Amino acid sequence: MVIEGPLTPLAPGMVEHLKTLGYAPFTVGRQMWLIGKVSRFLQRRGLRASEINPEVIKRFFGSVSAKGGPRLPTPKTLVWLVPHLRNIGVVPDPVLPPPQCWEAEVVERYRPYLAAERGLAPETVVEYVRSARLFLAEHAGRELKDLGVGDVSKFMTHHCRLLGPRSALLATGLRSFLGFALLEGLITVPLAGAVPSAARWSGAALPRWLTPRQVAALLASCDRRRPTGRRDYAILVLLIRLGLRAAEAAALRLDDIDWRAGGIVVRGKGRTEQSLPLPSDVGAAITAYLRRGRPRRPEREVFLRALAPLRRLTPDGVSEVVRAASERAGLGSFGSHRLRHTAGTEMLRAGASLSEVAQVLRHRSIATTAIYAKVDHLALRGLAMPWPGDLR
Repeated sequence: MVIEGPLTPLAPGMVEHLKTLGYAPFTVGRQMWLIGKVSRFLQRRGLRASEINPEVIKRFFGSVSAKGGPRLPTPKTLVWLVPHLRNIGVVPDPVLPPPQCWEAEVVERYRPYLAAERGLAPETVVEYVRSARLFLAEHAGRELKDLGVGDVSKFMTHHCRLLGPRSALLATGLRSFLGFALLEGLITVPLAGAVPSAARWSGAALPRWLTPRQVAALLASCDRRRPTGRRDYAILVLLIRLGLRAAEAAALRLDDIDWRAGGIVVRGKGRTEQSLPLPSDVGAAITAYLRRGRPRRPEREVFLRALAPLRRLTPDGVSEVVRAASERAGLGSFGSHRLRHTAGTEMLRAGASLSEVAQVLRHRSIATTAIYAKVDHLALRGLAMPWPGDLR
């Protein structure tokens, strides 16, 4: 297809880029057909290739719809275009606006501290930053050093009523931010201790797990004759047997598996790494996927998307694999954490101690693991203290 307009000299490179993303030949042609229309759109409006941004692409699709033209995909279809043009130097990187106030500047210093110094996962960083923004917004116009214990307590009391169970996330995030503020000299009194701890031991906190029959149905829902089915089966077996979090499964790399020694390295919270034995059924499931399911790609992550653009599976993608399998198996709809609960519960029922379960699940505190004993009376017996004055 002949492309006219400012994107003409860039077309060959775009074709090669689409091939590296794993698009099929027909889809590459469809994408370049769209690029031809975008190029003529730019030409009519006197725009250069360097001026392409998500807003321009949105305007392009809007103009086609306004003319009553053929039904086109959404702007998400060209989600690869702007990043590609930035990578080859055609489109400049976006210029971040300067902070509008000192509160925004504090948050922008806090964000890299969480990622670099604390080693928190991106999802956790988002939650902690949200807590900091909320606290700063509520005390706008006041210096942090002027705040006291009463201000922190009042803030938490108000928002705990509004957020309910999510107040635990707010408390953890605020405690982290106040610790950062003390470290930066923004406050002179250690206010983190004024943030109340959220109650955790409650009947509602009982973990929900799958029975052996439900586990079998979940695994049977994967069509292992197909590459996607082999990938999904490997993910499910990994989560059920080792209790990995979705983010840990998504982060698993080819180099993390020691096939000779039969071990696996799990990269957990806070940039921690832990070596675990690789169960034979987990190794067999991953091997089947690597040999007859995983596309030949330069990415080192084990699990990849099944459709273009081919790249590593995200934590949300792992959770969606579990959710889709649970619905296919007629078990309702649940995410990956249900399988983590299943792993912990089954280990206890098989005779593992709480400390052993805590080690496999990578819990920082044995108190977190103890919740699994609440569903197992045999495990609870190991926690019971001898009755004073026992006459036996």
